[in-house]
Amino acid sequence: MDKSKNLLVTLDLMNEKVRFNGLTEGQSPVSIDYVPPLGDNQGYTSLELLLLSLGSCVGTALLMFLRKMEKTINGLSVRVEADRRTEHPTILTSIHLNFFFTSPDLQEADLHKVVPMAEEKYCPVYAMLKGSTQITISCFINRQ
Repeated sequence: MDKSKNLLVTLDLMNEKVRFNGLTEGQSPVSIDYVPPLGDNQGYTSLELLLLSLGSCVGTALLMFLRKMEKTINGLSVRVEADRRTEHPTILTSIHLNFFFTSPDLQEADLHKVVPMAEEKYCPVYAMLKGSTQITISCFINRQ
């Protein structure tokens, strides 16, 4: 049987345009807005938040697996690039995630093992997007 867990976020309109504060219990609010003239560009757009969610979700899964493999990860930076359609709805047509690891002992072979696990099973944001958007991943290792 599939178990479910309820998640709750709240959004409150903050001005006469479309700036919202988004909140989940126990966390600081996140400002969500849109570019002028509809918005005032005083927060993240919804698509930017989606890309941040995807990058952090895959990154978390990769770190979990690599740490279980006892790899030393001294740093991780993620750069997410996306192509967006110009006509409405302005959906993301492709997303490319770049992961920049700082590690003295991480090998490319380790990444070939863990990236598919993050994609296929452990990142719910990836799983939700993969059927409708082309997603690619590149990983780079800095030996420090």
